[in-house]
Amino acid sequence: MDAWASDELWILVRVAAAMALGGVLGIEREMGRHAAGLRTHMMIAGAAALIVGLGDVVAEHFAQEHYRDLLRIDPGRLIESVVAAVGFVGAGAILRARGADQVHGLTTASSLLMAAAIGIAAGLGHYILALGASLLCVVVLALFRRVETRIGTAERTPRR
Repeated sequence: MDAWASDELWILVRVAAAMALGGVLGIEREMGRHAAGLRTHMMIAGAAALIVGLGDVVAEHFAQEHYRDLLRIDPGRLIESVVAAVGFVGAGAILRARGADQVHGLTTASSLLMAAAIGIAAGLGHYILALGASLLCVVVLALFRRVETRIGTAERTPRR
């Protein structure tokens, strides 16, 4: 197997890890019957990992001599593009109830952003960081929902 194929397989491993870890968040959201659930979180985490992984592929491709002076690769821009794209998806998850001062979907939007960040971490090969962040998110989403219910601050409207 040549080096390019090996690199591409490692990117796929990172995408798979990101999707699995994003799925951990998605399962919790799915259990709460939120609009963005398992598949959405998996796809966002996987896309973030793939975009970061493609940064390496693009840099390698354009490192050839005849491209060297034409293109500069900035990995920070790839991460910025992931965050911007997730902002659009998250904005779609946020709804304001008509005639009310209630906003729904903020937690879902923020969990999508976390799924993207977990995907970025996995895409960069930082699996312990991605796993730890996934577990912390599940604690926040599941455990603190129970705390909110007990203290009476949880949403009282039914989910879709």
